[in-house]
Amino acid sequence: MTSTEAAFLIQLGDRTHVPVLSFSATSPALSPAHTPYFVRTTTNDSSQVAAIAGVVQHFCWREAVLVYADTEYGTGIIPFLIDALQSVDARVPYRGVIPSEATDAQLDGVLRELKAAEARVFIVHMLPDLALRLFRRAKKLGMMSRGYVWIATDGVTSVLELLDRQAVLEAMQGVIGVRHYVNRSKDVTNFTARFRWRFRQDNPTVEPADPSVIQLWAYDTAWAVAMAVEKLHPTRSAFKSSRSGNDSTDLFMLGVSQTGLALRNAIFVTRFRGLAGEFRLVDGQLQSSAFEIVNVGGEGETTVAFWTPENRISEHLNSTASAGLKSVVWPGDSTEVPKGWAIPTDGKRLRIAVPVKHGFDQFVTVETDAMTNRTSVTGFCIDVFQAVIDSLPYAVTFDYIPVVNSSKSYDNFVYQVFLKNFDAVVGDTTIIANRSQYVDFTMPYTDSGASMVVRVKDARSKDLWIFLEPLPIDLWLGSLAFFVFTGLMVWVIEHQENPEFARKPLDQLGTIFYFAFSILVFAHKEKLTNNLTRFAVILCTFVVLILTSSYTASLTSILTVQQLQPMVTDVNQLLSTGAYIGHQDGSYVVGMLKRMGFQDHKFKNYSTPDQYAEALSKGSANGGVDAVFDEIPYLKLFLSQHCDDFTMVGPIYRTDGFGFVFPRGSQLVPDVSRGILNVTEGEKMAAIEKKWFGDRTNCTPQSNSLGSSSLAFGSFGGLFLITGAVSGLALLIGLAKFIYHEWDGLRTAASEKTSLWKKTVAVLKHYHDVEGPRPCLTMKRDDDGELDDGDLNQIARPGHAAGLPQSPVSESDHSEFSFASPEEGMSSTEPSSPYHDATVDMAEIREAGSPIEWGQDSQAF
Repeated sequence: MTSTEAAFLIQLGDRTHVPVLSFSATSPALSPAHTPYFVRTTTNDSSQVAAIAGVVQHFCWREAVLVYADTEYGTGIIPFLIDALQSVDARVPYRGVIPSEATDAQLDGVLRELKAAEARVFIVHMLPDLALRLFRRAKKLGMMSRGYVWIATDGVTSVLELLDRQAVLEAMQGVIGVRHYVNRSKDVTNFTARFRWRFRQDNPTVEPADPSVIQLWAYDTAWAVAMAVEKLHPTRSAFKSSRSGNDSTDLFMLGVSQTGLALRNAIFVTRFRGLAGEFRLVDGQLQSSAFEIVNVGGEGETTVAFWTPENRISEHLNSTASAGLKSVVWPGDSTEVPKGWAIPTDGKRLRIAVPVKHGFDQFVTVETDAMTNRTSVTGFCIDVFQAVIDSLPYAVTFDYIPVVNSSKSYDNFVYQVFLKNFDAVVGDTTIIANRSQYVDFTMPYTDSGASMVVRVKDARSKDLWIFLEPLPIDLWLGSLAFFVFTGLMVWVIEHQENPEFARKPLDQLGTIFYFAFSILVFAHKEKLTNNLTRFAVILCTFVVLILTSSYTASLTSILTVQQLQPMVTDVNQLLSTGAYIGHQDGSYVVGMLKRMGFQDHKFKNYSTPDQYAEALSKGSANGGVDAVFDEIPYLKLFLSQHCDDFTMVGPIYRTDGFGFVFPRGSQLVPDVSRGILNVTEGEKMAAIEKKWFGDRTNCTPQSNSLGSSSLAFGSFGGLFLITGAVSGLALLIGLAKFIYHEWDGLRTAASEKTSLWKKTVAVLKHYHDVEGPRPCLTMKRDDDGELDDGDLNQIARPGHAAGLPQSPVSESDHSEFSFASPEEGMSSTEPSSPYHDATVDMAEIREAGSPIEWGQDSQAF
């Protein structure tokens, strides 16, 4: 009947070659593979572990305690059960081992130990009688109440019908059990009726129960043996004696069966549909394909789900619908699914360690009242933890325990939780990799990372050439080229039509540059006659307006606004100069700095923000440090108090920020982490930060940018592109018009030359020599009433083009000039004009003081 009994008989069967069949020895320690004459006509206990793990996974429990008998039957399933639980991310924190002949006192002792722990999910695997006693003691100790979970294996659940009904209902209310599924077919129903009738005949004073699955297996086993013998038709059943004169016991006098091997093989191949299901042996043992999950409650057991390898947990057998269970009644007559763990209620309070700091008191402050000797713990970290605990749906009782000198080494401080000296650590403890190897951290509740702060200096330039700083060299050169191009474009177009651009070559070159740069101050006085140049100059003037406005604003900023730049920009600069580095007492950044290449003798430790400020102000040359490395929360607090003289620079070396510390596998970690999310995402965290750190917006942080404050060429690329395109288009149109009108002259000038260079020079000379309109000269009196000689000297003699050098007109010269008649038009040379062919003395003209103007005809004025 039991695995222990079967183990002994199996040895006899192997020696005598007699098949040994068992319909109840389920221990995995008994293996037909190792004992060839052992036939297990029941299933292996290991076949049910997947169903048990499926129940644990379905309710999202992360821990389960194994409670089992200290027997071969009890221990055989444990390795398989642990592996199955680990496969669904559930761990076994501890076990409850029950002696096979345990007294009530021994049962109470084990149960009290289990009650004192956090886990509330218990898996029971032992013989039914011992299990019933265990549940009775658990109920007496209050462990069959709300919040507890009890799961019974098949060894208990399959024979509930055979136990005292009243005792089961009283002691096992709310228990979940796993057992093999038996289809209640017509054959089973008929067998049950015959079984109950036969039982009443043999036991008239006892009310019969329905046969259990073990009894069905027993019936199927008898049928299998009978069918195998019937097929075999053994001719003899004699044993071959193995007696020896040295045998001293009756066991050694047993013979060897001559038909045992054939009988075993016949049993192995026997197949039929039995009462308990399909009878089919694989590797010498029966296979099971489905399990039934039952819940003890009310007046009996209720099937709440099924488990199969294909569909896992489902409400109906062979259902492909999503996993689910019917309503379960848990211990304490509760329908709410237990969370699977709880803070022990036996008076034990969590011992939470807090660091005793000598600086940065805003995070954790420990004070002792001298009058009452009472210790109070306050600070930002404390308020966050209290807010998180208050947000949990259950009560957590704890006591703060200050730890002196903990700030010297936070690694050792955190390690005390692993040593079980404390239940948790609350403080400014950073989440880093090496600490997470022996403790569990909650989610961070502060900014992450570490960086450095350095002293800043005023970067305003006092150079004589500071006026050049607003614009970079590329923008200066680009603007110069743009304005020269604009002046050249204007000259090329206006040269043929505008007399102000038709002068001597050097004068024309000066006109180009003068016009180009006078646009900068909007001082150009040349009148433009061509619409193309007018439009291009308007756009150029707009560009100038934007450039001058930007230049003025940038120069004003450079001269007036305080520009603070860090005195150290990166870690490499510190390494190359051999500077001293500051850090906080007990901080993990020391190890980080060593990995960067800093030497131990370059470190200086400090405790308070004021010490940081003093050391940075002195610098390495005066006994201080050039930079302080610390975590972001500390540096933000420091800068909120000293934001004018220091700044944070360099990269941020990532960590996970501050977190609360708990032992590995603590069930509080997920709930506390969710509580941190609720607190940090709401207004409560902002209120806590303002309480301990003040309003950080009152101090504007300095920019860490090290780039130039001048403008860039790319900032005006669009303007230059538009105006350049317009100017270039205007130039092309002007040249096209000139080529169209002067095509014959250009061909003639080019055809007279042989080389390309000479042809180019001839074309340019032709372009320059083509006459445009004549200037109108006005001769006016000098201050003394005389005509200006310079004006007179510019008057060309008849037949010569204006603007060419001529012989000066003397006061005594008598020159003849042809005047056009106003009535006849400027080009008329008809004698009808009273002035035609008039002989004029220049002296008379000077004496008359009348203005003389050139006409459009080169032969008249």
